[in-house]
Amino acid sequence: MKEAHILLVEDNEGDIVLTLDAFEECKIKIRIDVARNGKEALDFLFGEGGKVPDNPPDLVLLDINIPVYSGHEVLKAIKADPSLRKMPVIMLTTSSNQKDIDLAYENHANSYITKPIEMDLFLKAILKIEQFWLQLSKLPS
Repeated sequence: MKEAHILLVEDNEGDIVLTLDAFEECKIKIRIDVARNGKEALDFLFGEGGKVPDNPPDLVLLDINIPVYSGHEVLKAIKADPSLRKMPVIMLTTSSNQKDIDLAYENHANSYITKPIEMDLFLKAILKIEQFWLQLSKLPS
């Protein structure tokens, strides 16, 4: 199996460290790039001049409350681009606000997960993401 590629869009350093640590426990080889705000995420995904790179991530983990452009804005840009719209985007955020949930799905998020506060539950959630999205599911090419 080829190495899975994830873009983690997160501004909280503690959550970044926890997420990276959790993915180290995974059974498959994973490369994770981190964008710490919406602009970094869009620059990573669209490259210079708005051209999508030849090898975009297999999966995006996207926080809502990030600087510069919100997670909702990043999601909307991803799903508006024909070359990226099939890429699964999982909203991984502290917000359990129903308006955020509804807006994420209106903008075609593939999943919405509220980050558990307890560290062991957070780690289990990350492992379940890996199991479902990178082992069980077939991802688009």
